[in-house]
Amino acid sequence: MGAVRDVLRRPLGHFTERTLAGLALVLGAGVGFGLVLVLVRVRWSPLYDVDHGLARWLNEQISPIGPLVTVLNAITDLGGRPVIIWLITVAVVGFLIRRQGRLAVFLLVTGAGALILDLTLKTLVDRLRPEVEVSIGTYAGQSFPSGHALGSMVAYGALLLVFLPALAPRWRRPAMVLVGTVVFLIGFTRVALGVHFLSDVIGAWLLGGAWLGVTAYAFRLWRLERGRPVTPLTQGLEPEAAHEVAPAPDERELLPHPRAAVAEIVVGWVLVCGALYGFGMFVSYYAQDTLLATWDEVVPIWFAERGTPLLDELSWWWSKAGDTHAILLISLVFCPLVLAVWRRWRPVLFVALVMFGELTLFLASAAAVDRPRPPVENLDGPMPTSSFPSGHIAATCCLWLAVAVIVFPRTDRWWRWVFVALAVVMPVGVAVSRMYRGMHHPTDFMGAILLTTLWVGLLYWVVRPNEDLRQGNRPAIGSEDVGALDDELAEAARPV
Repeated sequence: MGAVRDVLRRPLGHFTERTLAGLALVLGAGVGFGLVLVLVRVRWSPLYDVDHGLARWLNEQISPIGPLVTVLNAITDLGGRPVIIWLITVAVVGFLIRRQGRLAVFLLVTGAGALILDLTLKTLVDRLRPEVEVSIGTYAGQSFPSGHALGSMVAYGALLLVFLPALAPRWRRPAMVLVGTVVFLIGFTRVALGVHFLSDVIGAWLLGGAWLGVTAYAFRLWRLERGRPVTPLTQGLEPEAAHEVAPAPDERELLPHPRAAVAEIVVGWVLVCGALYGFGMFVSYYAQDTLLATWDEVVPIWFAERGTPLLDELSWWWSKAGDTHAILLISLVFCPLVLAVWRRWRPVLFVALVMFGELTLFLASAAAVDRPRPPVENLDGPMPTSSFPSGHIAATCCLWLAVAVIVFPRTDRWWRWVFVALAVVMPVGVAVSRMYRGMHHPTDFMGAILLTTLWVGLLYWVVRPNEDLRQGNRPAIGSEDVGALDDELAEAARPV
């Protein structure tokens, strides 16, 4: 019985020793944040002078340099809520798919707590934003603390702790430095863009560090209660889950002959662009007195004569399904899910090349053909690109066809046919909406179909996104597996 007590006391003693320094840091960060909060509330003169003086000086130095402002805005977006919410959501869904419920709960609690703290403190402190001579940044709400600085500290820090076990030991320290650099740069941009005071950012960092420390400490207590050994945080929160948190630990070879594949893709891109240019020039300038020219003349007028406010609204929403933001959002959700379910990089590479190639082919062919829009009212107003081919339709076709190509052979569930249907319905809906809104001719739609067929076909032949299935990797979602998925949260709640 004494030996058992010794065994139980040993991890508890190690846990206490290893966390004393961490607790001191957490307490120090909390005390530091409280001090900054008090100084901000009482408007302590030295802090007030530093905050306003630095805000004015940085605005004078940075506002005249347009490219620098663009770079700062790009960096600051990494700490915005859309990016943070996407990162946390994708990671949580991935961990649930991989049956890592504890890590999913950690990310949810940590992220939600940071959001609540940010909104609550902003309301309580009610500090006004800096007043600078030249406004170069956009903002909403109160100033203290900086939501971007707080969110980046908590989100990137939590993701680092979760994914550290998937990194080789030699890469863990560089990863910590990289995350620290990103968090620092995001905080710096908030001051440099004139949307926050220095004390807003410092207070956010201290609060974020304290909250992250509290949640990490609670997770380690959770591990101790479950009888798992307590390890240094430099090894991550759950070292035993290294295989599960790695995006694609089973990947051995991305492409068998990468140099040949790159050459084939480049040559194929040129040929596809040439085909688009030839077809676009023909239908735009040399197809008079043909059936194609008749369609291009009759169809836009037919749609324009049947316009109604309701159809205008419906077509606007359906057209948005093919714009850059919607396509990017779907891609950024689908690719992490592919990694979580099938643990393969090649399908992700396939989707990335499909969408990058579609964008470059569209821009190149549109600039070369330079076709005017249909001679009817253009409901979307002037556009920066020409009419041929339709970028909305081509992006929609490429994305949903690529999704169907990857999903269909990887599961025998009935819902795989949904993706086949989406690969047909979504492009047709976007095409009808774009022609209804007077933005494209029918042959612009044909150009998008030509682009999709040639480009996706080429990449399917070169990349072979489903090669792992041929090599024996069975679909991860089968009819016999769905009812047997283990609920990690429920399992963790059972008494032991």
